[in-house]
Amino acid sequence: MSSSSCHGPLRRKDRRRTSRQEQPIFTTRAHVFQIDPNTKKNWMPASKQAVTVSYFYDSTRNSYRIISVDGAKVIINSTITPNMTFTKTSQKFGQWADSRANTVFGLGFSSEQQLTKFAEKFQEVKEAAKLARDKSQEKIETSSNHSQESGCETPSSTQASSVNGTDDEKASHGPAETHLKSENEKLKLALTQSASNVKKWEIELQTLRESNARLTAALQESAASVDQWKKQFSICRDENDRLRTKIEELEEQCNEINKEKERNAQLSRRLEALESEIQEKERELKDLRKQGEIIPQLMSECDFVTEKLEASERENQNLEDKVRSLRTDIEESKHRQRHLKMELKNFLEVLDGKIDDLHDFRRGLSKLGTEN
Repeated sequence: MSSSSCHGPLRRKDRRRTSRQEQPIFTTRAHVFQIDPNTKKNWMPASKQAVTVSYFYDSTRNSYRIISVDGAKVIINSTITPNMTFTKTSQKFGQWADSRANTVFGLGFSSEQQLTKFAEKFQEVKEAAKLARDKSQEKIETSSNHSQESGCETPSSTQASSVNGTDDEKASHGPAETHLKSENEKLKLALTQSASNVKKWEIELQTLRESNARLTAALQESAASVDQWKKQFSICRDENDRLRTKIEELEEQCNEINKEKERNAQLSRRLEALESEIQEKERELKDLRKQGEIIPQLMSECDFVTEKLEASERENQNLEDKVRSLRTDIEESKHRQRHLKMELKNFLEVLDGKIDDLHDFRRGLSKLGTEN
């Protein structure tokens, strides 16, 4: 009881020491998923977004682990064993089964290159873990063989000494025999411990086989779920294409709606302008109605003016007749004036001749007067 209680804190110290000696050897980012423990088919997201996923190497234990932390929560803590297999299920998704955690982890990467690098590193770490396991098994086998040989040889030598030796030799070699007996007891304890360890290893091997069988079944189920996921992915892709076309149609409809809104705005502005024009026309119509009330008076005035106009036209016609008669009279008077002028001219010419004759007659009379 004391030895086990003493070993407890030592193991905790070793764990602290080994955790301090773990170093990251590869780091990437991915979305983390875990298989549904109830259905063993559906994936459940372990992280809301892409988180850091790292390979860690423990130099003291010579072991490798995959660790991922989301905030303060550890979502992956998987020790890599040679029996593990990383499987690419799509261009950006991969998975592996962990028998100790009794689950299947899945990683979704942003590119195929990241998935390829992670898979190559997984294979490399797996080979390193296999080499480390082989070396540890060799050490265990050599130590167990050495303990069995030493345990078998010691009782035969003690029996030979007890048979061939005398009582004096027994007396002289008493302390040596007690030392050999104590060593023999220690070797027997080591043999019993090694046998119990072998039983433990056999039990652990059996549990590992059972877990391997469970994981194989889980992998088969996951492979079936992968096919189902592929079908669902194709359905989702078709649905996505359909929704994309629907979105494009809705965008076209939205564009048409925006155009209709613009046309409606233009029509509303046009309607406002027409309403303002209608109001102006209504005001003009009111004015015209007011003027229409004056129309009978205007009609009567128009009739009166028409009568006056007709009378004036008649008077104008009479005046035109008078003007025409006056023109004819003027023409006749002009003709008479011309005739009178001609007669006056002829009379003046005759008068001039008569005057000349009178002058001649007067000169003749004067001459006669002078002569008389």
